[in-house]
Amino acid sequence: MIKTAISNLIPLNLPDIEQSVQIPLVGKVKMVVSNIVIYDVEVVKSVVQSGDMGLTIVASGATADLRFDWSYTYSTWFFDISDSGVASVKVEGMEIGLTLGLKNEEGTLRVSPLDCGCYVNYLSIVLDGGASWLYQGIVDFFSEDIAYAVEDTITDKVKEAVIQLDSVIQSLPKQVSFGDTAALNVTITDGPIMSSTSLLIGIDGLFTQIGNEVTSGRSGNSLLSSGSVCNNPMKMVAISVHEDVLNSASLVYFNANKISWIVDNLPDQKLLNTSGWRFIIPKLYKQFPNDGMSLNFTILSPPTIKVENEGIVATVKSDVFINVVDAGKVIPVACITMDIEASGFAGISSNTLAGGINLSKLTMSLKWSNIGTLHMTLVQTAMSTLLKKIIVPVVNLRLRVGYTIPDFHGYGLQNTSIIYGDSKIIVCSDVAQIYEYIPHRI
Repeated sequence: MIKTAISNLIPLNLPDIEQSVQIPLVGKVKMVVSNIVIYDVEVVKSVVQSGDMGLTIVASGATADLRFDWSYTYSTWFFDISDSGVASVKVEGMEIGLTLGLKNEEGTLRVSPLDCGCYVNYLSIVLDGGASWLYQGIVDFFSEDIAYAVEDTITDKVKEAVIQLDSVIQSLPKQVSFGDTAALNVTITDGPIMSSTSLLIGIDGLFTQIGNEVTSGRSGNSLLSSGSVCNNPMKMVAISVHEDVLNSASLVYFNANKISWIVDNLPDQKLLNTSGWRFIIPKLYKQFPNDGMSLNFTILSPPTIKVENEGIVATVKSDVFINVVDAGKVIPVACITMDIEASGFAGISSNTLAGGINLSKLTMSLKWSNIGTLHMTLVQTAMSTLLKKIIVPVVNLRLRVGYTIPDFHGYGLQNTSIIYGDSKIIVCSDVAQIYEYIPHRI
């Protein structure tokens, strides 16, 4: 990332340099170096370390390639003499250091350059054009000035980039919308806390309904004090998601009536005809022979989600209305209360979050019936088969397609793994550039 960030500073234009050199038997020679451009920087080694002062980034052993135009003029008794050409410069042993100050200001991360510097160890200049062989020694007078110009320009450009980064962060919204229903509160509530090996930042992380006032409701759950650690210490990022976040999303979608649905069309349509239920609910078939059916799933309370060592467990309490479609009229004939327990898992590939669920437990009880007493053991077996063979696969088909994870200005997650346990999902990942970000300019 550091190599990419430094490369994004390229090309760099340096200020023109003028020198007047007194040469015996010739007199005063005016030389100008112009159109100085750093067009390539290669970083050999980089280190990032956090501490009490801030986040320190050091790129060492870097090299840079420059080019510039050169010219000279001097006057004799009779006429002026001038020449010009181009030159290439190789900078070696360059070190770039930056210390970032990080703080939480009204729920937003602020970034500032506390200290920044660049040091050039060695550079060589090769002239081309004109009588370059004659003036090589003269141009060597410029080596120190060019080195200073490289150091000052890179230092100023890095500081400018940090200020631009801070501006970008300030422009980010404090909530991120998911569709037209829910928004995630990304207000910073903890940190930043820095140690010798890590930088910790906690955000509110709870979902609210779009259009509602964004308020914090974390009830004291601090992600920073939970000791979230990835199995692989070399991972660049660890994102800890408490089960409270998932339950807040569950509450939002429940209140918005987004998790109730009617099943009136299935791949095996026989399951939605009274003839398919004649041996399970004989009175249903007798009263409504060969009539179509629909199942209305109504969630009674927000699904409860727990994160356990093996994955995610969701408990759903639902009423299922069994309807008969007779002569175009929908007739409710019975209502069954179901307690469903499902286990789930998630995975991240590239920039896509996907997953799957399995039905692990199902209990049912009859709430009311207009077709007499139901044999609940048979009904539960049929309903369990319907859920496992048809409903769950349809849901998993959508979950396997996944949802796109938003990137941050061209950077995204890479080589991601997920750990479950202690009421949290921990996402361990590297960060890499997934495309070249071109900022919008007005």
